[in-house]
Amino acid sequence: MHLQTDRLALRRFTADDLDLLDRLNSDPEVTRYMGGTKDRAGSKAMLETRILAYYGQHPGLGIWATLERSSGACVGLHLLNHIQGESFVQVGYQLFPEYWHRGYATEMAIPLVRYGFVELRLARIAGITTLPNLASQRVLLKAGLERNGERAFAHAAYAKEGPMAWFERDREAWLAEFGAHPRK
Repeated sequence: MHLQTDRLALRRFTADDLDLLDRLNSDPEVTRYMGGTKDRAGSKAMLETRILAYYGQHPGLGIWATLERSSGACVGLHLLNHIQGESFVQVGYQLFPEYWHRGYATEMAIPLVRYGFVELRLARIAGITTLPNLASQRVLLKAGLERNGERAFAHAAYAKEGPMAWFERDREAWLAEFGAHPRK
């Protein structure tokens, strides 16, 4: 999978990206709506199981490093993967604070949703965020998902958050509104 926009590109994580992922996961600002920080061991486990092994287990899906095309700097990550413990495929992102408020979350979320519906032919894509995270809720709306109430999840990664804002969209409805071609 190769996705890029005018300003951003995605690449697969490698085993050499532990420091990068650990820096992202240990930042309290980045993780305040994501269950809190992870220690290095938690980031290593995430890299090994949730990222690297996941690529082979679920071709076309995953978590990718998001890069600024002009500088090559990693701004964070974007994902199209299963909500842990669920069959739903979600779109999401996590960015370093110095790259917030530049539109990067939405800029790559839209092509990821399109990729999921057009290339992978997924029937439905979901998105979740904590109730107070209004900025992420706006990103999911801009990516073409619709708010559909709240859901709680039993998986330990989400359970302590309680009910979360639930967004979803089916393929036919999204394509009818946005089409298969990029929107600016």
